[in-house]
Amino acid sequence: MRIGHVIGRVTLNQQEPSLRGGRFLLVNPVDAADLNSACATPPPLTGQTTLVVYDNLGAGPGDIIGFVEGGEATAAFPHPIPIEALNIALLDQIHHYPAA
Repeated sequence: MRIGHVIGRVTLNQQEPSLRGGRFLLVNPVDAADLNSACATPPPLTGQTTLVVYDNLGAGPGDIIGFVEGGEATAAFPHPIPIEALNIALLDQIHHYPAA
């Protein structure tokens, strides 16, 4: 699981029927140095690639989410689904204590 900051939404003019009930979000991954303060203040944009994440939990711009990518993202569905990343958590607090 990775942590990301929702910076926008993707608007579709047609939707794949298997994706009904969800939306696509633009997500900027949060750097490890910004994890503890990410829920209190918006984290800065990172040099990492912005991702498109499928969301059926109701996240919106400004939210901090946990997401998975690849095979883990599609494993939650009983049918084949054309996604690369899936929102699995809406985060209220993060307490990150890196190992020394």
